[in-house]
Amino acid sequence: MNDVSQFSAGISVLEITYILASVLFIMGLKMLSHPLTARRGNILAAIGMIMAILATILFHRKDGMQIGNIGWIILAIVIGTAIGWVIAKRVKMTAMPQLVSFFNGMGGAAAALISIMEFPHVSQELIARTGMANGHVLAILLGLVIGTVSWAGSMIAFGKLDGWIGDLRVRAMKYVNLTIMAVIIGFVVYIMTRDVQASAELMPLVIILFVIAVAYGVLFVMPIGGADMPVVISLLNSFTGVAAAMGGFLYNNQAMLTGGILVGSAGTILTILMCRAMNRSLLNVIIGVFGGGGQAAESAGGAIKEITVSDAAVLLSYSKKVVVVPGYGLAVAQAQHICHELDKLLDEKGVEVKYAIHPVAGRMPGHMNVLMAEADVPYEQLVESDEINPDLPNTDVIVVIGANDVVNPAAEDDPSSPIYGMPIVKARDARNIIVMKRGMGKGYAAIENMLFFNDKTRMLFGDAKSTLQALVNEVKAL
Repeated sequence: MNDVSQFSAGISVLEITYILASVLFIMGLKMLSHPLTARRGNILAAIGMIMAILATILFHRKDGMQIGNIGWIILAIVIGTAIGWVIAKRVKMTAMPQLVSFFNGMGGAAAALISIMEFPHVSQELIARTGMANGHVLAILLGLVIGTVSWAGSMIAFGKLDGWIGDLRVRAMKYVNLTIMAVIIGFVVYIMTRDVQASAELMPLVIILFVIAVAYGVLFVMPIGGADMPVVISLLNSFTGVAAAMGGFLYNNQAMLTGGILVGSAGTILTILMCRAMNRSLLNVIIGVFGGGGQAAESAGGAIKEITVSDAAVLLSYSKKVVVVPGYGLAVAQAQHICHELDKLLDEKGVEVKYAIHPVAGRMPGHMNVLMAEADVPYEQLVESDEINPDLPNTDVIVVIGANDVVNPAAEDDPSSPIYGMPIVKARDARNIIVMKRGMGKGYAAIENMLFFNDKTRMLFGDAKSTLQALVNEVKAL
């Protein structure tokens, strides 16, 4: 009787802990929506995860038995924590998109491995009663397929973001991907309708399904390039969440289920919002013909005009309204602090300074907001591109620092451009345009930027950090 009461108490503690962890997940996700509270949101969600892990190890029971191999589990947690900590501490801010993609892929791989390990152990009693066509088997197969696609796709996305994997542009790719998707669905249906005595008999088919899912994950991401990668990473993140939710169904783990649902739904909503912001179709993302990149547009032609640091300092100092467009080049140069120093100097001279933030500036949603927050730029100075665009015709000077595709007029003017239809910061509407770049290199989408040849544009060549420092010195001297 005492054992039964202890077992019931353990279950109660476990369920209460899962509820508390789920609440912390939800609060953390809510707080991530604003830069001021994002850090605390991350901490709250991490606390919730630690609580869920500890409660599972201490109180979870299956068939009246406690979890075994606790020593190995703790060792794996310690090793994984150490590796993750070192990677996260050493990664550069400019490599954050790659890190997000890599970590997301690891989550997908974990979900796929859970499914592969669990399939041979489907209860023979359940098979005898319902056959393979039951919810338990479906959860395993969905976790396997979705987790594998997320893992394989995320690894390709990581390579493409890091620059060592190129694009695979084939006209028939969407038909190939649709065919593979149909094959995957066929395999799932075939496995679930087999009349077998034990699930282990179907393991060869499960392994084949895994291989096909890997192929789909690779081929669905390979054609995608340039400015479209952030949307794909968001979609893959939602895949990982759904795969994790399948694991929650398998183990009757409410915290795992809640966490997976939150990640899956948040990732899906973010993907839809980004598709709208980029004027893209979610269907094209799924079948793998999303966006472009890697194809150079025709040369814009015309001559470029340069400006000296001294002239730029005078122009900025005697303006009434200045807008700064920070981009990947600013992030690489770690120039955000000097940029903020410049805007404070201009503010002292009575110049109104704001920052135009494109949804995918820096190659990931929210990346540029975090970067500027590091430099203590007030949040009210950071304005989304669609909000600031109407005010640009009244802007005296717009300063583009290391941004390229997000200000390229080809997105509006050239239907043949791979970024056509993507909303941009309409820098060309400002009265004067200063573009700060190292040289005339193309952006992430590998196409010519028509803005550089605009009559109102003046190029200020050089490293963003050193050029901004020289500009700060000149403004001080005026």
